[in-house]
Amino acid sequence: MIDDGTGLFTIGELARATGLTVRTVRYWSDEGALPPVARSPGGYRLYDAESAARLELIRTLRELGLGLGDVRRVLAGETTVAEVAARHVAALDAQLRSLKVTRAVLSTVARRGSTAAEMTLMNRLARLSAAERQRIVDEFVEEMLHGLDTVDPDIRERMRRTSVDLPEDPTPEQVDAWVELAEMLQDPGFRSLMRKAAEFNAADRGPGVPAGASLWFVGRLVELVGAARERGIAPEAPEADRVLRELLGDADPCTVLERMETAFDERVARYRELLSVVNGRCEPAHREEFAWVVAALRARTGR
Repeated sequence: MIDDGTGLFTIGELARATGLTVRTVRYWSDEGALPPVARSPGGYRLYDAESAARLELIRTLRELGLGLGDVRRVLAGETTVAEVAARHVAALDAQLRSLKVTRAVLSTVARRGSTAAEMTLMNRLARLSAAERQRIVDEFVEEMLHGLDTVDPDIRERMRRTSVDLPEDPTPEQVDAWVELAEMLQDPGFRSLMRKAAEFNAADRGPGVPAGASLWFVGRLVELVGAARERGIAPEAPEADRVLRELLGDADPCTVLERMETAFDERVARYRELLSVVNGRCEPAHREEFAWVVAALRARTGR
């Protein structure tokens, strides 16, 4: 406090009283957040006790990350601390989501040893909007089903309902899964594999085959093979013959094996797993059950 009986402070005294640097106090004053209440005869800025309290509020708001524009509006009574805080929380949430995406992309790049071009692609895929993500999936599904009118209606409907519900606040694992899934959906080799599986489904549906037969087959396979595996029956064992008869009836083993190797390829199983991770759901891929049937068929067809 200057020794003139006015009870006013210079910038230096105000800085010492609040623990801030003179440079910081002068900058906030220059920016209009802390106007002086008077000037000394020598032209120096002077401040009072209310200025000290105002300075403490400015410091708190700045430490919380608010810009000087918001600080000035609060101090001018143009908005409230609560309103500014709510807007700032929303901005921080957006920043946190962006940081999670950045972390997921960098983690994937580090794990894969990706090139600069691959990193650029992953970053672009990770930052797509919800509508852009869904468009990639919808285009993939349309290509898989185009012209195949006899695909099991239940399978067709399930594919058309395929969605990527990446949440607004995704985990790094979900972002990572989406990047891998998006790359897979745009891979010509995978698209060809899935199209072949759809063509097999369409070709195998003869007259009178009810809707949902394909899903029933999957459920039956999981049930029968699960029980066989619990009993310790190996795919090559003679006891596996009965399981295959119950599951396949009189169907040609070579034909069934060709379908199974396509429809339940490792990449198809991975596709289902990635969808589950992105959508935050736990849907088993039943890899072991399908692998058991494929192994059993191979053992009986010499493949």
